[in-house]
Amino acid sequence: MLIVMSFKKLNPYLLEMLERFSIEEPTPFQKSSIPIIKSGSNVYCTAPKDSGKTTTLILTTLQILKCEAVGNAPRAVVVVENKEKVLELYDEFLRYTKYSSLRVYASYKELHIDIQKSEIFEGIDILITTPTTLHKLFLLNGVSTSQLKICSIDDGGFLTQKSDYTAMITVAQSIMKCQYVLYSEKMNPKLKRFEEFFMERAQHVKI
Repeated sequence: MLIVMSFKKLNPYLLEMLERFSIEEPTPFQKSSIPIIKSGSNVYCTAPKDSGKTTTLILTTLQILKCEAVGNAPRAVVVVENKEKVLELYDEFLRYTKYSSLRVYASYKELHIDIQKSEIFEGIDILITTPTTLHKLFLLNGVSTSQLKICSIDDGGFLTQKSDYTAMITVAQSIMKCQYVLYSEKMNPKLKRFEEFFMERAQHVKI
């Protein structure tokens, strides 16, 4: 079976989902990026639109979480620009987690922060949110990062905006240790500057 040869080191559950979606071959970007992300390094992933960045983000997140629910605190955080992007990515994650025990949660500023705190407290595995909402949750002790393994930033170009940039740096300083993966279409000097804060010794994958 073609799919097993192409994505052969992924969790069997993911292989099953890829087959279900008729995805047989990784894109050139996925061939280059997935092994490096799986190794645990911080990674800047730069590639044009439709290179498979979002699918890579989902596959590597689920791979690192072993496709199963554990405990109550999130083990993966995905940071995006706004509510629309949160909900878009949430739906995409649900397609892949549908037959697993993983719990995915969508968080954004328009949803009352006390509701978010109580729902997150009930137990989640993957938190999809924005930098400013994540920062607010941190300030209010609304989310624990004690179990966090990976923080991915999707379409990270928006982080050049001052409020998001500052919130992301502040949030990262509150996290003891985790892997960071930043996906973007272009590398911006401001994004590169994250190496001074949380993207230490980052590897670069560019297509």
